[in-house]
Amino acid sequence: MKRVEVSTSLSFHGEPCWIWTGRTSGENKGNRATRGGGYPRMDLNGHTVAVHIVMYTHYFGYVPGKMTIDHECRSRLCVNPNHLSMVSHKENQRRRDGKKPHALTEYGVIIDVSDALAIRAKFKAEEIRKAA
Repeated sequence: MKRVEVSTSLSFHGEPCWIWTGRTSGENKGNRATRGGGYPRMDLNGHTVAVHIVMYTHYFGYVPGKMTIDHECRSRLCVNPNHLSMVSHKENQRRRDGKKPHALTEYGVIIDVSDALAIRAKFKAEEIRKAA
């Protein structure tokens, strides 16, 4: 598991994301940006496969052809099986279009990732001032 890093900055239901640090499907294909880019990829038995699907299958079993695996934490690089759920393609699209990426604080409050990063930067700046 050298390619997975546990990120305490992003969490879902109090559990940290497992951020994939290995190869991904890339940012775009051709000249147009795609929604399909940025997913973890690995080689398995001579085939390139999506890591989040491998993780889901390993922990929970077979994924039928009409179903997809959704990142409930909204982080494409997360491979934590407890952040993945099997849903229909239509439900996956609905979730994608209806939710912003977020982080769940230890108090159960959902905040945007940009807000979480701003809060972290503020605390870091205060720690630096106190140390000086």
